Amino acid sequence: MVAAAALAATTAVSGCSSAKGAGAPTLTWYINPDDGGQAQIAQRCTAAAGGRYTIQTSLLPRDASAQREQLARRLAAGDSSLDIMSLDPPFMPELAEPGFLAPVPAALAASSTKDAVQGAIQAATWKGKIAAVPFWANTQLLWYKKSVAAQAGLDMSKPVTWDQLMTATEQTGKQLGVQGIRSESMTVWVNALYESQGQSILENPSAPVADYRLGLDSPAGQEAARIVGTIGTKGLGGPGIATQNENVTMQNWQGANGSFMVNWPFVYAATQSAVKQGTVKQSLLDDMGWALYPRVKADEPTAPPFGGIVLGVGARSKHPDLAFDAVSCIVSPQNQAYYFVSNGNPPADKSAYDDPEVRAKYPMADTIRESLDLAKSRPQTPYYNEISTSIQQRWTPLAGVTASTPKQTQDFVQAVLRGERLL
Repeated sequence: MVAAAALAATTAVSGCSSAKGAGAPTLTWYINPDDGGQAQIAQRCTAAAGGRYTIQTSLLPRDASAQREQLARRLAAGDSSLDIMSLDPPFMPELAEPGFLAPVPAALAASSTKDAVQGAIQAATWKGKIAAVPFWANTQLLWYKKSVAAQAGLDMSKPVTWDQLMTATEQTGKQLGVQGIRSESMTVWVNALYESQGQSILENPSAPVADYRLGLDSPAGQEAARIVGTIGTKGLGGPGIATQNENVTMQNWQGANGSFMVNWPFVYAATQSAVKQGTVKQSLLDDMGWALYPRVKADEPTAPPFGGIVLGVGARSKHPDLAFDAVSCIVSPQNQAYYFVSNGNPPADKSAYDDPEVRAKYPMADTIRESLDLAKSRPQTPYYNEISTSIQQRWTPLAGVTASTPKQTQDFVQAVLRGERLL
């Protein structure tokens, strides 16, 4: 349904572009599926351009890995139609390293990061330079039922740890909402467990691959494996944990056995919609609370997952100057605020959170902004796919994660990077 809405909006933008004056270049913006918000912003920025160019949108596949594959292949082939691209941040270094992305002008690099949350700046940076432009940012929060937290005796105004959540889940007989499916969401979770202990999975991402230092086999890895393995062996995530992605986790949380859940902000708007549709009761929404992502250790700050989208311009674009002008319009605080209100995707720019419409629709806006400043990116490397896939394969199923998992994962990643093993 989302893809259909975006496709319809894309068609509308294309029609609008053809109606402009002859000779005005048409810029193609390759977008990830959403609820039509990017196509609407394309219309806004086409109007703001005053006839200098038009922006048409082209829809990428829904799956992030499929998006990466399509863009990488076309960029490698020198496709000049890739003017603007919505990029999942972990895949940006793979495109920046071989020069597939046009250099971001210094003025735009400065203006787009001046008020950006720290997580977005980190995600847009490769080898010390802004290689793409922050557009929207995303982070996971800890969502909970106030009634269950009270039953467990947890004071949610204070930071809570994974151990506290596991204990509370056992005591109340409820289920802990995590994403246990073998997919990118597993890398998101594992990375957050490492980063929340000050340990990066990849310690020197800018080094040559032969010199990579991996932090998987570490004390932080032992603790991460203990948490994941405990949730799996004790069945704290419920019987269907192996198939739980973000949507399934949310649906389970909305049920009678829901308690605490780590998930992206879309769950709030989705729960509101479910109330309107009559599939869940208003009392559930009234019982819904939120807090920062759980800590691993009580005395160390959390490092929540970071997601979102950065914008890149293809190095072979015929109109890179105009493309960056369009990017500057797309990422304006006003458009970021509009995108949050209309599509539920949080801004990368801090000032956008002060927009009255944002604050009216998202009472947890300040918590999201705080989380994004604490958030840490997944490993930034041209070999991200190799690292992420290795983690997904060895940290699932959850019940199979043991003290040996971090070392097994590190050994496998190193073998893959040396070309000795295949994924």
